[in-house]
Amino acid sequence: MSAHTSAFNAYKQNSVTTASPGELTLMLYNGCLKFLTKSKRAIEEKNFEEKNTNIIKAQAIIAELMSTLNMDIEISKQMLPLYEYINRRLIEANTKNDTAIVVEVEGLVTEFRDTWKEVLKITRQQQYSNTNEV
Repeated sequence: MSAHTSAFNAYKQNSVTTASPGELTLMLYNGCLKFLTKSKRAIEEKNFEEKNTNIIKAQAIIAELMSTLNMDIEISKQMLPLYEYINRRLIEANTKNDTAIVVEVEGLVTEFRDTWKEVLKITRQQQYSNTNEV
Protein backbone atom coordinates (compact mmCIF):
# COMPACT_ATOMS: atom_id res chain seq x y z
CA MET A 1 0.00 0.00 0.00
CA SER A 2 1.38 3.39 -0.94
CA ALA A 3 2.04 6.12 1.60
CA HIS A 4 -0.64 8.24 -0.12
CA THR A 5 -3.28 5.50 0.27
CA SER A 6 -2.27 4.93 3.88
CA ALA A 7 -2.47 8.64 4.68
CA PHE A 8 -5.87 8.92 2.96
CA ASN A 9 -7.23 5.96 4.94
CA ALA A 10 -5.95 7.52 8.18
CA TYR A 11 -7.65 10.80 7.23
CA LYS A 12 -10.95 9.01 6.47
CA GLN A 13 -10.79 7.11 9.77
CA ASN A 14 -10.04 10.32 11.68
CA SER A 15 -12.89 12.20 9.98
CA VAL A 16 -15.34 9.51 11.11
CA THR A 17 -14.06 9.29 14.69
CA THR A 18 -14.12 13.06 15.17
CA ALA A 19 -17.45 13.74 13.42
CA SER A 20 -20.52 14.89 15.33
CA PRO A 21 -23.64 12.69 15.22
CA GLY A 22 -25.12 15.10 12.67
CA GLU A 23 -22.04 14.88 10.46
CA LEU A 24 -22.08 11.07 10.74
CA THR A 25 -25.68 11.06 9.48
CA LEU A 26 -24.60 13.20 6.54
CA MET A 27 -21.76 10.73 5.84
CA LEU A 28 -24.27 7.87 5.88
CA TYR A 29 -26.47 9.61 3.32
CA ASN A 30 -23.44 10.32 1.11
CA GLY A 31 -22.26 6.72 1.43
CA CYS A 32 -25.70 5.43 0.50
CA LEU A 33 -25.72 7.64 -2.60
CA LYS A 34 -22.26 6.36 -3.57
CA PHE A 35 -23.42 2.74 -3.35
CA LEU A 36 -26.61 3.52 -5.30
CA THR A 37 -24.54 5.07 -8.10
CA LYS A 38 -22.28 2.01 -8.18
CA SER A 39 -25.25 -0.37 -8.20
CA LYS A 40 -26.88 1.52 -11.07
CA ARG A 41 -23.68 1.32 -13.11
CA ALA A 42 -23.34 -2.38 -12.29
CA ILE A 43 -26.90 -3.07 -13.52
CA GLU A 44 -26.13 -1.23 -16.77
CA GLU A 45 -22.93 -3.29 -17.17
CA LYS A 46 -24.80 -6.50 -16.27
CA ASN A 47 -22.39 -7.07 -13.38
CA PHE A 48 -25.02 -8.53 -11.08
CA GLU A 49 -22.62 -9.55 -8.31
CA GLU A 50 -21.38 -5.97 -7.95
CA LYS A 51 -24.96 -4.68 -8.18
CA ASN A 52 -26.01 -6.99 -5.37
CA THR A 53 -23.04 -6.02 -3.19
CA ASN A 54 -23.69 -2.29 -3.57
CA ILE A 55 -27.45 -2.51 -3.05
CA ILE A 56 -26.85 -4.54 0.11
CA LYS A 57 -24.43 -1.84 1.32
CA ALA A 58 -27.06 0.84 0.62
CA GLN A 59 -29.63 -1.23 2.52
CA ALA A 60 -27.24 -1.57 5.47
CA ILE A 61 -26.95 2.21 5.61
CA ILE A 62 -30.73 2.61 5.50
CA ALA A 63 -30.98 0.03 8.31
CA GLU A 64 -28.44 2.04 10.34
CA LEU A 65 -30.41 5.25 9.77
CA MET A 66 -33.57 3.44 10.90
CA SER A 67 -31.89 2.14 14.05
CA THR A 68 -30.76 5.63 15.07
CA LEU A 69 -34.24 7.15 14.95
CA ASN A 70 -35.53 8.45 18.28
CA MET A 71 -39.15 7.33 18.19
CA ASP A 72 -40.05 9.86 20.93
CA ILE A 73 -39.66 12.58 18.28
CA GLU A 74 -42.49 13.10 15.78
CA ILE A 75 -40.21 13.47 12.73
CA SER A 76 -38.71 10.04 13.46
CA LYS A 77 -42.19 8.51 13.32
CA GLN A 78 -42.55 10.08 9.88
CA MET A 79 -39.10 9.02 8.65
CA LEU A 80 -39.40 5.35 9.63
CA PRO A 81 -42.02 4.45 6.98
CA LEU A 82 -39.98 6.35 4.36
CA TYR A 83 -36.87 4.35 5.22
CA GLU A 84 -38.94 1.14 5.14
CA TYR A 85 -40.24 2.12 1.69
CA ILE A 86 -36.68 2.75 0.46
CA ASN A 87 -35.60 -0.64 1.77
CA ARG A 88 -38.50 -2.39 0.01
CA ARG A 89 -37.69 -0.58 -3.24
CA LEU A 90 -34.03 -1.60 -2.96
CA ILE A 91 -35.05 -5.24 -2.58
CA GLU A 92 -37.20 -4.83 -5.67
CA ALA A 93 -34.39 -3.10 -7.61
CA ASN A 94 -32.05 -5.92 -6.66
CA THR A 95 -34.40 -8.73 -7.72
CA LYS A 96 -35.53 -7.01 -10.94
CA ASN A 97 -32.18 -5.41 -11.91
CA ASP A 98 -34.12 -2.18 -12.34
CA THR A 99 -32.14 1.06 -12.63
CA ALA A 100 -35.36 3.13 -12.59
CA ILE A 101 -36.02 2.02 -9.02
CA VAL A 102 -32.44 2.87 -8.04
CA VAL A 103 -32.92 6.33 -9.58
CA GLU A 104 -36.13 6.78 -7.56
CA VAL A 105 -34.33 5.82 -4.34
CA GLU A 106 -31.42 8.13 -5.23
CA GLY A 107 -33.89 10.99 -5.50
CA LEU A 108 -35.34 10.29 -2.06
CA VAL A 109 -31.96 9.87 -0.39
CA THR A 110 -30.67 13.02 -2.09
CA GLU A 111 -33.65 14.97 -0.73
CA PHE A 112 -33.04 13.62 2.77
CA ARG A 113 -29.33 14.39 2.52
CA ASP A 114 -29.89 17.93 1.26
CA THR A 115 -32.47 18.61 3.98
CA TRP A 116 -30.09 17.23 6.59
CA LYS A 117 -27.30 19.49 5.27
CA GLU A 118 -29.59 22.50 5.72
CA VAL A 119 -30.45 21.42 9.28
CA LEU A 120 -26.73 21.15 10.11
CA LYS A 121 -26.05 24.56 8.56
CA ILE A 122 -28.86 26.25 10.51
CA THR A 123 -27.80 24.52 13.73
CA ARG A 124 -24.20 25.68 13.28
CA GLN A 125 -25.34 29.23 12.57
CA GLN A 126 -27.48 29.23 15.72
CA GLN A 127 -24.64 27.84 17.81
CA TYR A 128 -22.22 30.40 16.37
CA SER A 129 -24.59 33.31 17.00
CA ASN A 130 -25.20 32.07 20.57
CA THR A 131 -21.46 31.94 21.32
CA ASN A 132 -21.04 35.51 20.05
CA GLU A 133 -23.63 36.72 22.57
CA VAL A 134 -21.66 35.40 25.56
